[in-house]
Amino acid sequence: MPGLTNLPPFPEDVPTHPLLVVDYELLKIRDKDEIAKLWKAATELGFWYLKNHGADEEVNKMFDMGAETMALPFDEKMKFEQGDGGISFGYKAPGATVIDETGALDTVEFMNIAKDDALAWPTIARRTYPSTVIARMEDAVVPFIRKSVEVNDTLLEIFNELLVLPAGTLAEKHKLAEFSGSEARVIKNPPRPGGIDEAKAALASHTDFGSLSFLHNRLGGLQVMVPGTSSWQYIKPLPGHAICNLGDAMTIFSGGLLKSNLHRVVPAPGEQAHHIRWSLVYFTRPGDSVLLRALTDESTIVAQAVEKAPEHLRQIFESGQTSNQWFTRRVKNMRTNNQKGVDVWRASRGTEHQPLAA
Repeated sequence: MPGLTNLPPFPEDVPTHPLLVVDYELLKIRDKDEIAKLWKAATELGFWYLKNHGADEEVNKMFDMGAETMALPFDEKMKFEQGDGGISFGYKAPGATVIDETGALDTVEFMNIAKDDALAWPTIARRTYPSTVIARMEDAVVPFIRKSVEVNDTLLEIFNELLVLPAGTLAEKHKLAEFSGSEARVIKNPPRPGGIDEAKAALASHTDFGSLSFLHNRLGGLQVMVPGTSSWQYIKPLPGHAICNLGDAMTIFSGGLLKSNLHRVVPAPGEQAHHIRWSLVYFTRPGDSVLLRALTDESTIVAQAVEKAPEHLRQIFESGQTSNQWFTRRVKNMRTNNQKGVDVWRASRGTEHQPLAA
């Protein structure tokens, strides 16, 4: 099982940014203190640890599937490559995207599996996948995606209440039956024992494209840029804890109240850099047809937030883009083959407080 055996601990002498620990079991029973903690995390940094999420078994099976898939010959994986048209589902090879406006290439490879394909299985909804994915659909992929949907939908229900939106408003924007960019991703990053400067990211700095991310990793490497600063800080992985964060759609829906924060992946620190870095994440994104706009008509809290939002966000609130348009733009303009000058990479940006940060 990748990422679980004989791994050195996260170095004690590496500065980290502390995250609040939120208990999923307490959220489910609407514990007031736990919900207050979630709100604090969501409105200040947009990242938090989530414990007692109940997905450990599904996560371990997905890591196994990922290892089996990444062990396939490169030519076989490339049969399922995403392409350059802005579609995310499928295989992404190392170097297929750029990490900054200089054209520096990323170092990770990953496999994305559409929520629509998992929930329609064995029917093909969006695309086909390698044999290793197909072989683990029923015992790994589908259970992980269903569990991730359950967790993220619970969080969406709570945010709906906290934003004082009419019941079901956010659920309506994330209907399972509608095609969306929601997907599971298994990521492999090769060992980097001193072979790359920390300043050069393995994966570009970015805000997440959608609504909620449910992340699982065993090694360090994830960094956040705290709003109002220009420095990167590591997030320490904790056993049994997922790392959750908000994406652009929730920042837009909430009028800027909920934070979609800049983050990136760099080499793991210390002795961890000698090991392959595996990550697993499920991205919840709004339905393709959903208009990304601040929900000012539905919530006075959101309307008041928009009035106080910075100018760059207010322009985004009025962009008129659908979820699919937002997602496609961001994916397409990060692809290496699409780069024709700095304006292309800049067009891949989201709600960043420092849009040109790498």
